[in-house]
Amino acid sequence: MKFVLTGASGFIGRRLRAHLAQQGHDAACLGRRAAIRPGWYVWNPEQGEPPQEALRDAQAVIHLAGEPVAQRWTPAARSAIRDSRVTGTEHLLAGLRAADPRPTALVSASATGYYGAHGSEPLDEEAPPGADFLAEVCVAWEAQAERAGELGLRVTRVRTGVVLDRAGGALARMLLPFQLGIGGPVAGGRQYLPWVHAEDVVAIFLTALGDERWSGPVNATAPVPVTNREFSKALGRVLHRPAVLPVPGIALRALYGEMAEIVTTGVRAVPARALTLGYEFRHPDLEEALRSALAG
Repeated sequence: MKFVLTGASGFIGRRLRAHLAQQGHDAACLGRRAAIRPGWYVWNPEQGEPPQEALRDAQAVIHLAGEPVAQRWTPAARSAIRDSRVTGTEHLLAGLRAADPRPTALVSASATGYYGAHGSEPLDEEAPPGADFLAEVCVAWEAQAERAGELGLRVTRVRTGVVLDRAGGALARMLLPFQLGIGGPVAGGRQYLPWVHAEDVVAIFLTALGDERWSGPVNATAPVPVTNREFSKALGRVLHRPAVLPVPGIALRALYGEMAEIVTTGVRAVPARALTLGYEFRHPDLEEALRSALAG
């Protein structure tokens, strides 16, 4: 089978690309930069439709493309974060509308930032959206993706949590301070962290591709979210380092501005939909997941 993969050069995209290849599938990979290899296409999501050649004869699309969120949210960064997702998905749909034949499924990334700050309240996929910047982006992003249903595609929106992968994301940024023994809970540590192993994220995307029961929103988070303090202690144990030095929220806000609220408020997302559909997590235990992620 042939699949289209946007955001193919990101750390989740790289893993998905490898799994599709291992299963003998073709993947048309879309990214901002040209790659000198077959099956790669240049696509700037904000500027126009993807190449029709990439969409030709594809059975399904995995849509990951988006400007990194983990940066200071300057006005320019805000525009790039929003436009790469919302305008980018609009352009993807324009390309799908013109495709003949069209793919039958779209599995589109989103994030648990959809929910905004809810304290310690457990949030399944039925929970309402938040009203902060990231929540508003996720709502608009998902609304564009859902319009693919008008074209006859089955649409699954995967709200990804904090992905554990030593090659990228939050865990990669945490490693150095914890390895130096200067890691610890952030902003008091009571806020929840909706962690998930990278292998489970990949497996959820692949399951959503092949199982027609999967549609609508799906939280890609481990079954048992933990507080930031619990996560810090677990990471310290796995690294055999102390994890007691607190990181004040004010320090994060000074470094990252409004973006720091993602870390200081957190979200207690639970994967109700995936569990109901029978998905079995590869890494449901945090310490085992951290050991696996750090060894991979």
